[in-house]
Amino acid sequence: MKKHIILLLACVSLLTGCKDLLVPEIENNLDLNANKYPPNDAAMPFGILLNGYNRIPTNSWSFNDVATDDAVTNDQTNGFLKIANGQWTANNNPLNQWTNAYAAIQYLNIILRDVDTVKWVSDPVVSKLFAMRIKGEASGLRALFYYHLLQAHGGVAESGAVLGVPIITAVQGPTADFNKPRATFEACMKQIYSDLSTADDMLPLDYENIGSAALIPAKYGTITKEQYDRAFGAAFRGFLTGRIAKAIRSKAALLAASPAFGTGNTTTWADAADYAGEVLSLKGGINALAANGLTWYANAAEIAGLADGANPAEILWRNNYGDNRDLEQANYPPGLFGNGRINPTQNLVAAFPMANGMPIGSTGSGYDAANPYLNRDPRLRMFILVNGATAGPNNTVINTAADGGTNDGLNIVGTSTRTGYYLRKLLRQDVNLNPNSANNQRHYKPHIRYTEIFLNYAEAANEAWGPLGAGKYGFSAYDVIKAIRKRAGVGTTNGDAWLETAKGSKEQMRELIRNERRIELCFEGFRFWDLRRWKANLGETAKGVTIKNNIPAVMNVENRQFQPFMAYGPIPYGEILKFGALEQNKGWR
Repeated sequence: MKKHIILLLACVSLLTGCKDLLVPEIENNLDLNANKYPPNDAAMPFGILLNGYNRIPTNSWSFNDVATDDAVTNDQTNGFLKIANGQWTANNNPLNQWTNAYAAIQYLNIILRDVDTVKWVSDPVVSKLFAMRIKGEASGLRALFYYHLLQAHGGVAESGAVLGVPIITAVQGPTADFNKPRATFEACMKQIYSDLSTADDMLPLDYENIGSAALIPAKYGTITKEQYDRAFGAAFRGFLTGRIAKAIRSKAALLAASPAFGTGNTTTWADAADYAGEVLSLKGGINALAANGLTWYANAAEIAGLADGANPAEILWRNNYGDNRDLEQANYPPGLFGNGRINPTQNLVAAFPMANGMPIGSTGSGYDAANPYLNRDPRLRMFILVNGATAGPNNTVINTAADGGTNDGLNIVGTSTRTGYYLRKLLRQDVNLNPNSANNQRHYKPHIRYTEIFLNYAEAANEAWGPLGAGKYGFSAYDVIKAIRKRAGVGTTNGDAWLETAKGSKEQMRELIRNERRIELCFEGFRFWDLRRWKANLGETAKGVTIKNNIPAVMNVENRQFQPFMAYGPIPYGEILKFGALEQNKGWR
């Protein structure tokens, strides 16, 4: 989509023409409220659509984990560190989606208003197909932005009503009434579902060239293979599709069914399970879990071979890839010329079970507190750099001990770890930061991973039907968690006895599913949102480990300063001041 971004910038320049500095020449200014575009020029309306794409929040690598029990940071200016330390207010909110999302929605409303009036291409049949496709994309994107608004700003009013956000589906011109009240959470979900239904109806499952006209879906009428490929072919990979719309529906339904919002709308756990199950069944069901999905960010040959817009088996939707070393620069330990920014906590380390699948605190697990990283879940060393492990292009041993004698040790310099751990997940270990031989590697950010959808299904299915209830797609929460743990190499030597015990209790399975979600999706921007939608404890003290004379000891690193009402985020303070019809969430001022 990079070429489209350039196109968008070029289109925006059309807005700047004027006769002189005082009196703009009306004919040279494109009025987006006037539904007029240059004749035979689809660049500007397409650029308006691209503005919506460019505003998609990137959940991955936001590292809001720093505001949870999973991580701290050595960057004292970090916004998530500040809110965890009690500085979260309605006018200091790094999680704010209001301005970005409503700006995107305004652009999407413009294109939805105008889409049928634009001559997209000279062939009238293909132009109609383009209009259909763009209407579907814009509707799906609008649903995605309303999902992000609900996640960040949905909540409970003083009256106890579960509220969403103002629903705006028409273009707001200069004379519009901007003083809109918040809709109910239920109304917002209905709008999301309606937009996603439109997207599903208009869009193909995927953008691919087809083998023959016989494969053209009936909804597109009688057209040729060439016409179909021109509107819906592989050239448009990366744009929103029917498959992506179904996945967004799964994400939104999981939020709606969760404890924080479940009493305020009609979406059920069964709905959430079915929406996730539909996505997974299209992929092949339980057997479609990608074997190399754990290391999607570091599968070098796979990433290097990616065609434009194509996805690996683990990825449902992603952004563009780029060659850089930004993540490694931020998060490698100082001994590898990095800044060691994100420090996983002992809390998270303790969440990884033993390799036999048993929690470290359970009887008979085999956990050795004097040798805490021995015989652990293999994902621990994949995702977290522990004392004595290796990292970087030369497999350098990293000593995080307080008395280790290097800057990689605990609290030695400003870029050292504060917890005794460094981030390993997401980082390419073939990046070299040495100024004498520095190199870049290819990275991309997923918008949606299939593992997320599998975990969505497991959570919702367990709540709806219990651990073994299969629903209409033929697999259960137990089946999903068994597959995920087997892929990780957990419980393979003892038949995963802990999972077998958990399958007899919805409550035990819930705890296991939430822990697997914590592990599998760590550092990808999920933990903060998950704790809030579960109405779980946000205030758990972040812990670390200090190692002296080879003896590890757990220590407190950072207290959390959250109030119970912070399960819901605030409406921005400036919006409350401007618009009297807006009601703030309970507890926020």
